[in-house]
Amino acid sequence: MLLPDSAHGTNPASATLCGYKSVQIPSNSEGLIDTDKLEAIMDEETAAIMLTNPNTLGMFEKDILRITEIVHSKGGLVYCDGANLNAVMGIVKMGEMGIDVLHINLHKTFSTPHGGGGPGAGPVCIKNILEPYLPKPVVEKKGHNYFLNYDRPKSVGKLKVFNGNFGMLLRAYLYIRTLGPEGILEAAQSAVLNANYIRAKLKDTFHLPFKGASLHECVFNDKGQGITTMDFAKELIDHGFHPPTVYFPLIVKGALMIEPTESESKETLDMFIESMKSIAKKGHDDPDSFHDAPRLPKVSRPDEARAARQPVLRWKK
Repeated sequence: MLLPDSAHGTNPASATLCGYKSVQIPSNSEGLIDTDKLEAIMDEETAAIMLTNPNTLGMFEKDILRITEIVHSKGGLVYCDGANLNAVMGIVKMGEMGIDVLHINLHKTFSTPHGGGGPGAGPVCIKNILEPYLPKPVVEKKGHNYFLNYDRPKSVGKLKVFNGNFGMLLRAYLYIRTLGPEGILEAAQSAVLNANYIRAKLKDTFHLPFKGASLHECVFNDKGQGITTMDFAKELIDHGFHPPTVYFPLIVKGALMIEPTESESKETLDMFIESMKSIAKKGHDDPDSFHDAPRLPKVSRPDEARAARQPVLRWKK
């Protein structure tokens, strides 16, 4: 299973869980998949490539048609992690890019909770070539009636009785129907606009390791700052902001990934931008003051190394 070096950790984990060997594809100087390296690695023993478009740097894989052609020419499939669909929904068609399997993250793009905020759900879209292999039973319609079809000779079989978090699927469906095609397009455009507004306002304060066009997110790092990425994250809490993703993607040292989505107003974006600039200035003037941040929450700054090595897994009064 081929994976870009900027892939989400869930992708190689899923491949390994299913018994595949994960092979990394290096990014080029632009932060995109190196098609020459891909062509050299791809062979008939390769099952598929797992990619994200836009990728985890927030950049569109402009050679996507070449990428899918290389994989398909050797009999492989193309899986797309739909983590970043909020940048392209209503704008591009994944099928026309050569995507065979698309996993949709409802939690970021279609309004549902995620992780500690609630149950997750991720529908999977497929091309017709994979339809015979879907888990059984499948819901089919005959006349005015629906029924469960178990007669699926090529099916991978029944996975388990649990039918998923139906409430999340329903919520996302209603969100899509409420917005309609025009609203879905506007949401994507707003997500891209918000991220690029932040990028434009902070590019003179923070280092931008990859200069290509950003879509729904921009990835800075702590190069040239008086403090670390973690210091920024902790101090932001005292400014009233949940920290953005830190130290990811792994190909960016000290990464600070900022993705505001479509839901932030210009007022909150401006507040965030001013907080980032204020923290950067303070980092140069008084870096030692960050050791105790955040100060306002009930739980301050835990020893993360100790928490990883000696976790306290049971509460005692």
